[in-house]
Amino acid sequence: MADSVYTFTEVVGTSTESWEKAAATAVERASKTLRNLRVAEIVKLDMDIEDGRVRAYRARVQISFKLDDA
Repeated sequence: MADSVYTFTEVVGTSTESWEKAAATAVERASKTLRNLRVAEIVKLDMDIEDGRVRAYRARVQISFKLDDA
């Protein structure tokens, strides 16, 4: 296996259904722009609240991806 270099980016996904859906949304959207995604780590979960009710679930996701060879 050749030497590789990885980097990461952090994205926030949202969903009105669940944190799991919010995290999946973040990864799916990132995959449309980034190549060679490797690992996703949930960094933070929170909720948007309005009038005492949960309006949306939010998942902050750190995604690593392999850099292209030069």
